[in-house]
Amino acid sequence: MAERLEPHGSLTVDEYLKLEESATVRHEYVGGEIFAMVGATKRHNTIIGNTFGRLWGAARGDACRVYSESVKLRVSDDVIYYPDVMAACGPEGDDPHVEDDPCLVVEVVSPSTETTDRREKLAAHKRMPGLRAYLIVSQDRRWVGCHLRGEDGVWRRGDLVDEGRSSVPCPETDLSLDEIYEGLD
Repeated sequence: MAERLEPHGSLTVDEYLKLEESATVRHEYVGGEIFAMVGATKRHNTIIGNTFGRLWGAARGDACRVYSESVKLRVSDDVIYYPDVMAACGPEGDDPHVEDDPCLVVEVVSPSTETTDRREKLAAHKRMPGLRAYLIVSQDRRWVGCHLRGEDGVWRRGDLVDEGRSSVPCPETDLSLDEIYEGLD
């Protein structure tokens, strides 16, 4: 969840990164503007934990790294987000706080973030050449929107509902709704 801070002048990426080093609240950065990340629900956190745990377990002993919530993602020169969960399987970059080339991004949406995650972030993520999957997970119902880039480079979309499972390309595994929503009604 993000909330625009007022008033504040436009920041450069370097100013933003410096600010984040000492910030007590995380901020996303879009075109010089910063947006505070507001608190999440226990349900939101459980979904993130379940998804991270499943992906982290699949990545063990592999070249992939899995992160949750506190590692920044540089989507482009002027956009930096904090994905709920992401995986990267290529070479690790130099910045210990920023991932530049993930292959999988997962966002758990709430009523206040759903529009941003489904439109702005989806469009921005699809422009990342190494990204192979973007999952949008609802916290209010058992549903996952799966956006997967095929071998041909074409993005395809499908919904994960009921007792469904979806393959994810990195780390190479699959996720089920039961795993994502484990421990929740």
